[in-house]
Amino acid sequence: MLPASFRWKIPVTLAVLAWALWFSFPLQERINLGLDLQGGMHLVLKVDTSQVPASARDQDVTAVALEILRNRIDQFGVREPIIQRQGTDHILVQLPGITDRERALTLIGRTALLEFRLVSESSAMLNRALDGDVPAGFELVEGQDGSPYLLESEDALTGAILADAWVDVGQQIGLPVVNFRMTREGAREFGRVTGTNINRRLAIVLDHVVVSAPVIKARITDQGVIEGQFTREEAHDLAITLRAGALPAPIIVEEERTVGPTLGRDSIRAGVRATAIGTIAVVAFMLLFYRFAGLIAVTALGLNFLLVLGALGYFQATLTLPGIAGLILMLGMAVDANVLIYERIREELAAGRPLTHAISAGYDKAFSAIIDSNVTTLVAASFLYWFGTGPIRGFATTLGIGIAASMFTALFVSRLLFDLLVSTRRLTALPMMRLVGKTQIDFLGQRALCWGVSLLAIVIGVGAFIARGPERYGIDFTGGLLQEYQVARPLEAQALRNALETAGVGGAVLQQFGEPTEWLIRTSDDTDEKIQATMAKSREAMLALAPDASPELVRVERVGPTVGPILRQKAWLAILWSLGGILLYVAFRFRHVEFGLAALIALAHDIIVSAGAVCLTGREIDFILVAALMTIAGYSVNDTIVIYDRVRENLRVHRKLGLKAVINLSVNETLSRTVLTSMTTLFVVVALYVAGGEVLNSFAFTLIVGFVAGVYSTIYMASAFVVLWSEAFRAKRA
Repeated sequence: MLPASFRWKIPVTLAVLAWALWFSFPLQERINLGLDLQGGMHLVLKVDTSQVPASARDQDVTAVALEILRNRIDQFGVREPIIQRQGTDHILVQLPGITDRERALTLIGRTALLEFRLVSESSAMLNRALDGDVPAGFELVEGQDGSPYLLESEDALTGAILADAWVDVGQQIGLPVVNFRMTREGAREFGRVTGTNINRRLAIVLDHVVVSAPVIKARITDQGVIEGQFTREEAHDLAITLRAGALPAPIIVEEERTVGPTLGRDSIRAGVRATAIGTIAVVAFMLLFYRFAGLIAVTALGLNFLLVLGALGYFQATLTLPGIAGLILMLGMAVDANVLIYERIREELAAGRPLTHAISAGYDKAFSAIIDSNVTTLVAASFLYWFGTGPIRGFATTLGIGIAASMFTALFVSRLLFDLLVSTRRLTALPMMRLVGKTQIDFLGQRALCWGVSLLAIVIGVGAFIARGPERYGIDFTGGLLQEYQVARPLEAQALRNALETAGVGGAVLQQFGEPTEWLIRTSDDTDEKIQATMAKSREAMLALAPDASPELVRVERVGPTVGPILRQKAWLAILWSLGGILLYVAFRFRHVEFGLAALIALAHDIIVSAGAVCLTGREIDFILVAALMTIAGYSVNDTIVIYDRVRENLRVHRKLGLKAVINLSVNETLSRTVLTSMTTLFVVVALYVAGGEVLNSFAFTLIVGFVAGVYSTIYMASAFVVLWSEAFRAKRA
């Protein structure tokens, strides 16, 4: 019979497992894919309230614009769009699966101000207006064909008189037209204007452009038609915008991230490939090194992965490409807790404890270190979610869920499995391999040399950061336009650069992205007109260089000139708040501010070294790289906390030893787990670097540098600075 303590743990575990299965499968229905995985558009729009007429400024302009955009997008047929208000004058729009980018932007950005205005027939007044002297009560407006029209301001009617609009076939060679039907009040006003102006021309003006100017043949009181050189799609979209109504103010696209379906499918394949490689590496290592205990860890890891999927399904969270990176990273971090526990069990067994007591003591003694290290990573993930946008929030969400799941599976599920096996006498021994034997290295004795090495690395990193200038930042933080093209055959970089300059795209930053058939073109364009012109010229340049290139635009990112600095400020604030939160938590948990300060210096060292490596290798700092830096901060402090936890324990056990001796002893005792925890995480990060695709390559590179720097700073800096601060505080008190 099972002990009483098991009777509630088994039902809880089974219930959690059932919950995870229910909300995980079928995956295609439970897990929402982000736009970077399925293709689509992410837009941040600003409603230019400065252009709102004084008479309408009392209304909530943004709320009106939000409802109009929602109506337009719903009629456009986008599946599960996201349309949310942000702040007082911004709107977030996400359109999954959109492939016709220009059409969608036109539909969203068109003000759709429809006016019906009488045309002046006086050629003298028209010529006078063309000379710059527009008569009072008139306005000079250009037509679709470039012809000028002098329109009367009096008796102008707007699209507010419309009740409905639809597409029909016109009488002129089958071109589509837009029919409209008027409201009762609108029909009365339209009838008054047309009835008193028969044989005069009535201009139909859309967004200050004359679409047509037919002659009024008779009084019109019910419906009319708008003719123009429309394609079927243009007529359809015009009917949508007229039905939804005119926007109360112009819309400015401040941020756009468009991903084509081809790139989305490639990202999914790369993510699955990297996940498979990382999982196989971690599983193989755990089974080889920890043997049967490794099998229990792998079982817990499988449940951990299932719990993450279930949580994503339950919260209806969106899985993004950085989210997949977080999922892969979670695999390595999930086994860290098991490593901490197993190394503690190894120590207890080496001390001659029975297996039952060794397992119990291993879990009890590793508990505080596991909780502390995971909380610090959660702090970083929380601030990343708070300050991040779009896919970065997906990364923070996945990482946070993964941390919570790993603590449950490591501390609860694996413990339950061990207890079941031991109580039924199916587990009588727990053999493990050893990576690092017992050491007596004087780590603190080498601190001067190590600080010199660290100082040199920091100087080089800061120098590279400064030397890169504005080019150190990606488009997220500087603003501008980024285009990613796939071409049918390789192109030569200098030839493509010359072709771009010839086409009028001067000053572009050109970068091969992965394969020789993938290219990034980055420019500083900041207005809709410049962006559209640059995109057209870029395509022309590629076709001029190689007519058989068949360039496919697979990704577009644009960030407005005011948004970039704001995002950059948010990124640095996220890092600073994370460091501050970690400092306070560590200082609180270890009851001494010197522990928190020492950990903070080690973390700052790791972040500076990692950012310097990014700049030295010509990579750009964007929000994904900031996510990597914050992950480094959260993860690096994990090993530091393990040492601090052992220091706290040894200070109670070895009361006669001084702080320096206790720290040296603690670093030596925890050296094996410091190396092992970093090694298992590096397995998955290297898999992400090799197989995760070009978009996440810089992310993985930064993590590799940061994790290696983290092991170094944990051993040689964090502990040494505790001694330094303690001596300084003692001197001050004395």
